[in-house]
Amino acid sequence: MTPPDSPQDPLQRFRPATQAWFRAAFDASTQVQDQAWSSIGAGQHTLVIAPTGSGKTLAAFLHAIDQLFAERDRQARAAPSAKPVRRTRVLYLSPIKALGSDVQRNLQVPLQGIIDERARRGEPAVQLTVALRTGDTSSSERAGLVRRPPDILITTPESLYLMLTSQAREILRDVHTVILDEIHAVAGGKRGSHLALSLERLDALLHEPAQRIGLSATVRPV
Repeated sequence: MTPPDSPQDPLQRFRPATQAWFRAAFDASTQVQDQAWSSIGAGQHTLVIAPTGSGKTLAAFLHAIDQLFAERDRQARAAPSAKPVRRTRVLYLSPIKALGSDVQRNLQVPLQGIIDERARRGEPAVQLTVALRTGDTSSSERAGLVRRPPDILITTPESLYLMLTSQAREILRDVHTVILDEIHAVAGGKRGSHLALSLERLDALLHEPAQRIGLSATVRPV
């Protein structure tokens, strides 16, 4: 049953360009996506447990991406001639470095698709940036991230800890969404306890606590 405060069509909660890109790319949203968007759109912390291939990663990211485009549009209306304010708003954490690289690459599809759809509709040009920081990131690349914070930062729990204990934490002050992938790989162990501490440190840094979205295909028990 659709909650009373939710649109009958789950895609109606998104901006027109986002809706149009999704409808062109997919036949329909999955049940997992519909339920996730209802919870995420209501501002709730959300745990998405679904098999691989059910669209849970896009379920976590699409609302955040849509919000980023909306923020840029509001900035442009408020100060048309000003350069967009660069700040990291979405933080994606994966305990597996290779998965972070895959997500960085895969995100280009919805981002570019929505950008192209906005251009087709005559909407202002908006470029959103995605960056990866892991233990393999060079010192010069890390410094570049501090100078030019990406809209979406992909990292590992260990790299998040290092950022929070250095001047790099300044780029995290405006994070509004934290996506925790493969959460079963850390929950219940020392690595998970360490990550929980980092998430509390992050929230202490923010104006208000970030929304947390957990993803897993194999959480047992829920």
